[in-house]
Amino acid sequence: MKIVLLFVALASCQSNVSKGPYFGTGIKIGEVTQSEAIVWVRLTEAPSRVGNNAPMPSVKYKDPETGAMLERKGRPDITPVVNFPEGYNIKTIQGATPGKQGKARLKYKVKGVGEWKQTAWQSVNPKASFSTQFGLSNLSAGKEYELLVEASSLEGSKISASMEGGFTTAPAKNVAANVNFIVTTGTAYSDVDSDTGYKIYPSSLKLDPEFFVHTGDIVYYDDLGKTEDLARWHWERMYSYPNNIEFHRQVSSYFIKDDHDTWMNDAFPGMRTKFMGDFTYAQGTQIFLDEVPMGEKTYRTIRWGKDLQIWLPEGRDFRSKNTIPDGPDKTIWGKEQMEWFKRTVIESDATFKVVISPTPIVGPDRGTKKDNHANIGFQDEGEALRKFIGEQKNMVTVCGDRHWQYVSKDVNTEVLEFSCGPASDAHAGGWEQENFLPEHIYLNVVGGFLEGTVSRINGKPTLVFRHYNPDGNILNEYKIKE
Repeated sequence: MKIVLLFVALASCQSNVSKGPYFGTGIKIGEVTQSEAIVWVRLTEAPSRVGNNAPMPSVKYKDPETGAMLERKGRPDITPVVNFPEGYNIKTIQGATPGKQGKARLKYKVKGVGEWKQTAWQSVNPKASFSTQFGLSNLSAGKEYELLVEASSLEGSKISASMEGGFTTAPAKNVAANVNFIVTTGTAYSDVDSDTGYKIYPSSLKLDPEFFVHTGDIVYYDDLGKTEDLARWHWERMYSYPNNIEFHRQVSSYFIKDDHDTWMNDAFPGMRTKFMGDFTYAQGTQIFLDEVPMGEKTYRTIRWGKDLQIWLPEGRDFRSKNTIPDGPDKTIWGKEQMEWFKRTVIESDATFKVVISPTPIVGPDRGTKKDNHANIGFQDEGEALRKFIGEQKNMVTVCGDRHWQYVSKDVNTEVLEFSCGPASDAHAGGWEQENFLPEHIYLNVVGGFLEGTVSRINGKPTLVFRHYNPDGNILNEYKIKE
């Protein structure tokens, strides 16, 4: 049995004997390969978040001519003004889980085998939301690992809090292993669908996934993220929910950023607006690296056994301005990333190749959008990318960003795309259910998540995608055979 099952009944262990630090936002395990992993740890002042009965700040926009304070309409290019409720501040508003200075160490071993290996104590970085990251190497392929993370004050040696966790390393590339994974997008705080966090986390945990991919829009800065501190608070309030903590301490993740968790809607480098106040694009890019486990580059490819390889592209840092005319030089991925993508795809001998993109590559998308490969904003690069993918054997695309589930097939290249849809029903929208186009194989304007499963059925490699609702009920299934 996997560590997921071993720990599912365990609450995260946090001592209340001392004054902290604690693990109020849990841990995140990421960037797992056959031999490596990164464990992200953050220390907090309290063992749990400020409750939902506490208020949140409000934002209005100052009219540059009259000085009147206006409610938001769209995303105005005028200066926001943040107001905290009387008696409240960044540490006491809803969901706040303030960080605390301290140190952490990590113990790990193959499940049920041998002695614990132990890292040295690492001090957290106050400039990185009081987090630190442990890089593990020389791991064994295809093994279940268990973890124990411990915290202490900088001055003392007493353990103030501990948390158990686990993950599975990727199987060797010559091993025909069963692998299943979960993909989601669109986890806006306002659309959380239970008091303990998003329901997709306990629902997908029951499927015993080897790994999880968040395709971006992990948090949404647009409404309230008008300063660097408020932007970091967005991560605190989301990842202090019990559902998030329980899931991420047991399942390894790959995180991709999109516009809303970089800066604002349809953001690109060099974009100018007063709408985000004192919070900048550069700060958003750095905060993402502070809040998730991440290696040297934000685009990467990972092999999971003989039958599966995934590609996780970077969709924001290298893009041209969305607003310039389309043409052969207009790009989302940039020249270096595109060359890397094509080279690594051609070099791969995996049975199934899956590119998991923060935005659509096939679509169809709305005619009003101009920021992804599925619409006219980047049509040249989109057509070239679909042509290349269509020329590969058993290569499909999975995407986030769109707030509806779908399976579609490009009419020209026959490339298949699976949109995971948003994490909750409250976040679903942007497409009409009756607008079933010739490209669609499946269409459902609902929330939930996508599961991909690679296995051998009667000796033949098979990739199956299943769409679920937030409660974990199957809505659609699509099989791809070699």
